[in-house]
Amino acid sequence: MISAEEFLREHGVAGADAAETPEPATPHSPTPTTARSGKHRDGGARHTKGGCDAVRVRRGSGFGYMLTETPQDEEACKEAALRLLDAAARSTGGLRGKLAERGYEPQVIDAVIDRLVELRLLDDEDYARMVVRACVSRMMGMRGAVIELTRKGVDRAIAQSVAQEAAEQGVFDEAAWELGRSVARKARACSVEVQRRRFWGAGGRKGHDPQVLREVAHALFSADASEE
Repeated sequence: MISAEEFLREHGVAGADAAETPEPATPHSPTPTTARSGKHRDGGARHTKGGCDAVRVRRGSGFGYMLTETPQDEEACKEAALRLLDAAARSTGGLRGKLAERGYEPQVIDAVIDRLVELRLLDDEDYARMVVRACVSRMMGMRGAVIELTRKGVDRAIAQSVAQEAAEQGVFDEAAWELGRSVARKARACSVEVQRRRFWGAGGRKGHDPQVLREVAHALFSADASEE
């Protein structure tokens, strides 16, 4: 009688042992496309050159800006400045910082900014007034507005001057009263003590004058006021 193994060999079929033994696994290697053009996990495009991975940072992305190849080119710097101003209003200090991030030489930046000021495309006082209006709409006080202005690159002397001008018009006092009314509405279900504490906390964070806060708190968050 012929065995099963002999029958399989005679009919050109691999033996049982061969069928049960898997072929050795070969290491996985990425396709050329994957190796050359995969995405880096930080969002930048990755490419391989000389066996090393390099990350190409996209211009204007959240990961930073590409440095200019012409740091001494005043025309290129001016074009970059105009694009930045087209995107958003800026102070001279804020624009200077953005151009420096792109690698332009300080003397080139100074020349471009001087020219833009001459053309009245940059005006720190007008910009400061615009920022103060935004601060008042957010119920901020004078101290908070000055901090915001200096953070945005406005010279501190200009920031103080413009904020003082607004304070003399009473806009920060009105912002404090509006803040008090807002706290009173949102915390109307809370006790007077809780309302007063929340108001003082918000007023301090927004940079209001403590004397104005006391006046508002006495009028809106006293026991007499809560009974009205």
